[in-house]
Amino acid sequence: MTQFVYRHAARAFVALLLSAAFVTPAAAQEPWRLEEAIGAPDWLSLEGDARQLYESIDGQFRAGGSGGDQALSFRTLLRAEADTGRVTFGLELQDSRVYLDDSGTPLSGSAVNAFEALQIYAEIDLDGAFGQKDASLKLGRQTLGFGSQRVVERTNSSNAIASFTGAYWSSRNARNDEWHAFYVSPVGVRPSDHAAQGDNEISADEEEWGRRFWGLHYRRANAFGDAFPVTHAEIFLYGLKERDTSAVATPNRDYLQPGVRVHRARARAAWDFDVEGSYRTGTRRASSSATDVTDLDVDAWTVHAHVGYTFDHPWCWRISADYDYATGDERPGDDRFDQYERLFGSRRTDLGYTGLFGPLSPANLDAPGFRVEVTPSARLDAVVAYKAARLESARDTWIGANVRDATGASGRSIGQLVDARLRYWIVPDSVRFETGVSILSLGRFARDAPNASGQGDARAVYVQLTQSF
Repeated sequence: MTQFVYRHAARAFVALLLSAAFVTPAAAQEPWRLEEAIGAPDWLSLEGDARQLYESIDGQFRAGGSGGDQALSFRTLLRAEADTGRVTFGLELQDSRVYLDDSGTPLSGSAVNAFEALQIYAEIDLDGAFGQKDASLKLGRQTLGFGSQRVVERTNSSNAIASFTGAYWSSRNARNDEWHAFYVSPVGVRPSDHAAQGDNEISADEEEWGRRFWGLHYRRANAFGDAFPVTHAEIFLYGLKERDTSAVATPNRDYLQPGVRVHRARARAAWDFDVEGSYRTGTRRASSSATDVTDLDVDAWTVHAHVGYTFDHPWCWRISADYDYATGDERPGDDRFDQYERLFGSRRTDLGYTGLFGPLSPANLDAPGFRVEVTPSARLDAVVAYKAARLESARDTWIGANVRDATGASGRSIGQLVDARLRYWIVPDSVRFETGVSILSLGRFARDAPNASGQGDARAVYVQLTQSF
């Protein structure tokens, strides 16, 4: 009973907090912009956003979990760019904190990063170089995201955004084909221990120079001409090379990942689709332990596909069918590593709500599904999605929960996931309200595996408010 009262008292507190946050700007019904408020000069660009998010879970599905969980998260971003002509200098500050959590809350660097420089860069305008237009070279600490963002993303769903330090080239040619190329090291979020994250301690992030991430990404606009109009094709190659340093231990991954994508954007009274696949080869070790010196051969791959239709209706109804597949390790303990693992990419769009919940990840996954979307107005949209989730390998781990049956006797069924979301612009382009609910009805594996939580079906709800300025 005490837990019940506490949880609902917290929800009431959050509701009052969110109401107070948007009463003033909503009454004005006009976006408030920092640039205009301070009278910034033409060469200086200033913008930012502040997000408040409350989320609650009933029925822990993670190994060792029990009861429920909750968190109240705050994320504030402030971006500034100074345009000097050929060179633009940029700075973005991030403050991401979590409250109402406890010792069992799954905190990480994607949830907590108190008062940190997310980006510090110089962007050089190279328009016309190599026959390209809109060409630029960005040097320094920065966020990355292009293509489908399934491999690398500037995430908007997590409370703390990841960044990298290095060089990034982007350009377009006369027919709007795009080139992206980068060579960077991930920025490690500090502190990394759970207790310090729970206290929202401030500690400067550090570049992980022992880890190098690079990529080449090409997008061909209208690749098939009149035969398949407005259909774009992409081809990419990514690489990750790691070595241990005194500060960071790694599984010494040495990956090469080629892939392709063909997609058509949604439009009224038209079909849209997206098919993307990539293959990963190389080596890695089973753990990050310094005593683990055995290199395992990597052979993994993943596919996402969906097809949808948007009706010519005032509410813009859209229905779609989708499928996500990522290999698992068929024979754990041998000299191979066949599990596809997510590195720096998105999973919110394809696999449902993440945050404290997030039961699905593109690793050891076989998950068909469908979704229904509706946009009654420019201010309101909603989506309901369904996934029937199974393990690709019965003997490998359910990554989202760290649950495993090494014998494979518990089967492969994770369960059925229903994910719903509603968004509404209280003040267009300024204040946006969002709420959602997710329900995971557990399958045989999620119920019966040796280290399953035994807590029954899992449910999550969240309420979010974002103010852009």
